[in-house]
Amino acid sequence: MTQHSPNGIFQDAIKRLDRAAEFAEIDAEALEKLRYPKAILQVSIPVRMDDGRLRVFQGYRVRHDDTRGPTKGGIRFHPNVHLGEVEALAFWMTCKCAVTGIPFGGGKGGVIVDPKELSRMELERLSRGFIEQIADFIGPETDIPAPDVYTNAMIMGWMMDEFSKIRRQRTPAVITGKPIPLGGSLGRDDATGRGAYYCIKELERLKDWEPSKMRVAVQGFGNAGQHVARLLHADGYRIVAMSDSRGGVFRADGLDVPRAIQLKNQGRAVGAVYGTRSVCECPKCGGEDCNCSRDDTATGEVFSNEALLELDVDILIPAALEDQITVENAAQVRAPVVVEVANGPTTSEADQILAGKGTLVVPDILANAGGVTVSYFEWAQNRAGYYWTEDDVHQRLQRIMAQEFNTIYQFAAEKQIDMRTATYAHALDRIGEAIESQGTSRYFANSIEHSEIRQN
Repeated sequence: MTQHSPNGIFQDAIKRLDRAAEFAEIDAEALEKLRYPKAILQVSIPVRMDDGRLRVFQGYRVRHDDTRGPTKGGIRFHPNVHLGEVEALAFWMTCKCAVTGIPFGGGKGGVIVDPKELSRMELERLSRGFIEQIADFIGPETDIPAPDVYTNAMIMGWMMDEFSKIRRQRTPAVITGKPIPLGGSLGRDDATGRGAYYCIKELERLKDWEPSKMRVAVQGFGNAGQHVARLLHADGYRIVAMSDSRGGVFRADGLDVPRAIQLKNQGRAVGAVYGTRSVCECPKCGGEDCNCSRDDTATGEVFSNEALLELDVDILIPAALEDQITVENAAQVRAPVVVEVANGPTTSEADQILAGKGTLVVPDILANAGGVTVSYFEWAQNRAGYYWTEDDVHQRLQRIMAQEFNTIYQFAAEKQIDMRTATYAHALDRIGEAIESQGTSRYFANSIEHSEIRQN
């Protein structure tokens, strides 16, 4: 599958600005400002390994734009992290925060590492070491990290603790996605998947879907993919396929999603960080802990991760990494609805192919905005010292996601444009308004003309 060059993914993300700007009320200067990250930090993180060796890992933190508030965005641990990717993710976060109307800008971070190769103690040293290197670059009023690919609540807890040690005061609002006892928010663990679920429920209402007849495929079975699958399955949707980095499984009559989640996360005892099994092991494992050994109706067909994207289903949910639907396979995508739970799973060239086919794409900066929205809730709770119930969190999230989804859906219908363009235009309206409130060339040019008139 085609991959972008290190800088290509950021440039591809920026391309969508020009198309959306045609339908947004934004000054050209404000648009130009969004083409460049505000600040970029690259760091080296020395870590003493368990065997006594010293390894040095490379990490990045990018603050894209803070016009609407402190920057906000996750930290990912992955061997393929590169600067262009982190820049693109920070840009998407700027747009995502504007889409939901929360007072943040976009930030992102990453470390080049395969965390599954590290022991738990090595992982903790790396997590704390990264924060030590970027401590002057982040803060509750400056830039607030959160979990992302291969990072989780425990890692966020380590990072918050390390920042607090450096500042000599407990600072829970510097990091979101923390464990509940350390100041995390109820409802944060499933917020990204739940936000996408609320978008699908709005489509269900608008299109009068019957859930039991809707076939769903989920590519990527990490936190977000698991939760959107779990919620849809509980509502009667047929999850016929799911996959992770090691492969996928398909069953036409639907898969046992709760059992698949249990299997995927098997071995994750208290203190563990990553699950040890793959969803594609379920149909062939035959173990005592799997339905496959007791109920042959739970079995399914094993297939490749990429093949899932081309299945004949009603809803396709890319929930893995970026660049999954490209110019090479977009024509083979048969699902009439694509809900992007991953960041950047569809390239701009693939967008054009999907739009030409009439595919309805609920874009990432809307579909997966539940995570950053509840991160904002957590930040607000940390600062207030008052914590909400899980029902409060769910209700507030549902209200925001439904409101923004319907605003964008109606705008797309009125302008006869795709939902991605409509979503970016919606974000640009809010960002542009904030940037222009500080003055652009039109304001200052008028000021000069006014001054000249007064002098004359």
